[in-house]
Amino acid sequence: MSTNVACPNCGQLVDPQERVCPHCDVALGFAAALYEQTVASLLSSDAKTPIAPEILVPRLGEYLIERGVLTQEQLQVALEYSSGLSTRGEHRLVGQALLELGMVDREMLDQVVTEQILQLQNALQLSNKKLEERVQERTRELQYALNKLAELNQLKSNFIANVSHELRTPLTHIKGYLDLLSDESLGPLSPEQMRAMRVMERSENRLEVLIEELILFSMASSDTFLLRLERARLVDLVQVALAKVCEKADNRRVRIREHMPDTSLIVNIDREKMRYVLTELLDNAVKFTPEGGVVRLVILADEGLVSISIQDTGIGIAKDRLPELFEPFHQLDGSVTRRYGGVGLGLALVRRIIEAHGAIIQVSSVEGKGSRFDFQLPLVSTEMG
Repeated sequence: MSTNVACPNCGQLVDPQERVCPHCDVALGFAAALYEQTVASLLSSDAKTPIAPEILVPRLGEYLIERGVLTQEQLQVALEYSSGLSTRGEHRLVGQALLELGMVDREMLDQVVTEQILQLQNALQLSNKKLEERVQERTRELQYALNKLAELNQLKSNFIANVSHELRTPLTHIKGYLDLLSDESLGPLSPEQMRAMRVMERSENRLEVLIEELILFSMASSDTFLLRLERARLVDLVQVALAKVCEKADNRRVRIREHMPDTSLIVNIDREKMRYVLTELLDNAVKFTPEGGVVRLVILADEGLVSISIQDTGIGIAKDRLPELFEPFHQLDGSVTRRYGGVGLGLALVRRIIEAHGAIIQVSSVEGKGSRFDFQLPLVSTEMG
């Protein structure tokens, strides 16, 4: 017959073998399970290893003294008895030693151990409750921070989009008048004026590219980044991209080598955005390749995929800096920015556009030898219609 103990929640006497207190419905399963193990272990006279309940109640002796069941001297005798047995290879915990010495009876020991286990359960429940509350608080703080970050990102995108559109209108006017001056519609130009015109045209072109990148970036950063997919001949996009970079390549004395055995490849893409990708990758390759270097564009079809590779013999990128390459507004080196220009948006947009097409861009590079960018697109067919 088991001895009733006090429920740690309401204080009413309960059978320690009960799973739930009948007075307050507190869960007693943990204590009840350990109670059964406690009784079985204490009754085992040939136990060779420490029993779990007493490990969970390491201050059993002190608790018995506080209850007035045991004196300090009796506890000391029990500890010395247990220590003596241990030297002979026999292990006894305090509770077992007290039972064997007749200092406590089994019923009292059962009650004390069970009370301690119930108190431990109550402490664990309280600790878990506090931990859950702390986790919930941290989760709310994190969600708030994420919401603020999303809000700031949206504000940034809106600001970039608005500024870009505001810049586009006056730039269009500048470009129109530069065209009029360039073809001498407003009168003949001297050689010095013509050279100044060329400088202004290059600056205007750079501004136009920058504004296009800013508008694309604001679109790519929003949840409304959509693709206008259509069937397109890949060779047409390649020719447009090559035409945009050929002048820069000639000025820098960089040779562009194209290898596209099949010119009838059809892909399902956003024509304008993929044109931007090819132009940006080729432009970067030319920009970072020294005079006399080579840029290679290789396009091959195999097993329903079109593999596009752009390689250069340029300055290369350190291996540990490759993960930073596609971060927006990020430049690997300030000296590179000053020498080659750019604000660090091009490759970030390239990755975003390629990923929107369901593909992945990969890069490999060796400092002083060059870089290589690869991605694949699904092949629709090899002919129109």
